[in-house]
Amino acid sequence: MEISVDAIRALREETGAGIMDCKRALEQADGDLDRARGLLRESGLSAAVKKAGRATNEGLIETYVHSGGRLGAIVEINCETDFVARTDDFKSLAHEVAMQVAAMGPEYVDEADIPDDLTVDPEQACLMRQAYIRDNSRTIRDLMNEAVGKLGENLKVRRFVRFNLGE
Repeated sequence: MEISVDAIRALREETGAGIMDCKRALEQADGDLDRARGLLRESGLSAAVKKAGRATNEGLIETYVHSGGRLGAIVEINCETDFVARTDDFKSLAHEVAMQVAAMGPEYVDEADIPDDLTVDPEQACLMRQAYIRDNSRTIRDLMNEAVGKLGENLKVRRFVRFNLGE
């Protein structure tokens, strides 16, 4: 099946994946944009698994202060190189995660951070398990995995702090 340049361009603009990745996904999906999107999401997941062991010593600290100045968050997100840390995609990811922390108030980054003697709902208490505020069908872990596939490096939310005036 011949895949049009417009279809490749549309998928690339929507997902941020590479041109050849978009073309391969569209070929595998027989031109179906929804299926191609799913294939790219799955490939991002497999890329995240492959890169999970790599050291993340670079990154940035992002802040988000909600309008009115009564609520805010500071998030540290790490990557492998300072080159990726300076990209707009990485900065945008960090901003989205900071907004998530401000909006949802997680207590821990992931399940491994929950103390053994504490019983909490991981989907509420753990940032990585929370539904993404802009798309409830995805979690923050999904968002991070998609970014790993797009940026080509291991990424990790190292820590965060949420501030709420009066708390």
